Amino acid sequence: MAAAATCGAGTLSSECVASEAGQSRTSSFQRRGKASGAPGGGPRLLSIAGTRPSVRNGQLLVSTGLPALDQLLGGGLAVGTLLLIEEDKYNIYSPLLFKYFLAEGIVNGHTLLVASAKENPANILQELPAPLLDDNGKKELEDVHSAKPPEADANMKIAWRYQLQPRMEVGPVLSSRFGHYYDVSRRIPQELLESSNWHGFFLPEHTPPGLKGEPCFLSCGYMKLLQFFQNIIYTEGFDGANPQKKQKNILRIGIQNLGSPLWGDDICCKENSDNHHRLTKFLYILRGLLRSSLSACIITMPAQLVQNKAITTRVRNLSDTVVGLESFIGSERETNPLYKDYHGLIHIRKIPRLNNLTCDESDVKDLAFKLKRKLFTIERLHLPPDLSDTVGRSSRQDLAPSTTLLGTGCSGMTGGKKRLDF
Repeated sequence: MAAAATCGAGTLSSECVASEAGQSRTSSFQRRGKASGAPGGGPRLLSIAGTRPSVRNGQLLVSTGLPALDQLLGGGLAVGTLLLIEEDKYNIYSPLLFKYFLAEGIVNGHTLLVASAKENPANILQELPAPLLDDNGKKELEDVHSAKPPEADANMKIAWRYQLQPRMEVGPVLSSRFGHYYDVSRRIPQELLESSNWHGFFLPEHTPPGLKGEPCFLSCGYMKLLQFFQNIIYTEGFDGANPQKKQKNILRIGIQNLGSPLWGDDICCKENSDNHHRLTKFLYILRGLLRSSLSACIITMPAQLVQNKAITTRVRNLSDTVVGLESFIGSERETNPLYKDYHGLIHIRKIPRLNNLTCDESDVKDLAFKLKRKLFTIERLHLPPDLSDTVGRSSRQDLAPSTTLLGTGCSGMTGGKKRLDF
């Protein structure tokens, strides 16, 4: 009783420590049973083929089909999130990222849901790149990257400020089992397509003919697409509501050219559109479906065609991850010798902050992409130094007109046609 009174008064004594130690022997630690999946009886992380938990926030990740892009996004695309691909000017390279995402789902046995207003989803799946799964295929892909200069020569050719920056893995990494590599020169085997589970939404087939041309066609098209998504998620158990379904799987959703005039949207035709809120409402509802299901979504959108840039800002805010592609085709960079080794730039505009105050952002900022014969690669943008011969000649040619104008404008002070040298 004295010991109990002493403990109750809050005074620390040997009897109190001994009594608390005796109680802790029986109640502090419990053996982990079969029902508890994590230490301490916490929830067990899902084990699904083609997924892995993030080492930073524990979020379940899937591969985008491009390991270099996974590295830039902090390890992959989080399940329950939306990836927005802002298409390049002529929509040449953005379909490749779209097909990589779908091909990765087929290889891992995920369920696909493909929506398009331009092309039949069955035709899109027929054009997916072939995976490189065996060692022979990886060695063949390594031969593409074998023509690299020695390390000493590379240090001499690139500018000094790039030598201290972290490197990116652009070729196959043999030790990595998350994500696969694909050969864009070959098509995916037909037996993989036949054994896969996929659903297609082709807008002309799901829209009644009587609604075409009416003002409600746009909203009805988006509503049909949302109802299609909801039906697949709940009927096939991707919402987790069916406890009897032991084998979990991932639903990969791909939407092509969303917001384009092919979907009946007029945001690409008018600056002050009367229906500019329909796309944002669609994305808001779609995010709710993604958050409550085992699904990941990728959307390609012609952002350069949207007349009102405020709509582009709203769409980016409603997307979890935003990646923009800038092609050199039709621009002055196409003939610029500085960018002769690349086909365009890639911009990581937004990375989600999942269970963290900060995002897992890569240190690489200057990114460029190029399409080889077999591979679409993302690399660090290496510009030649200013002292090289090619850049020196081009710089003198570019500066010649401006030098003439400066010479004529400052003739009174410089005394004629002397060339200004800074």
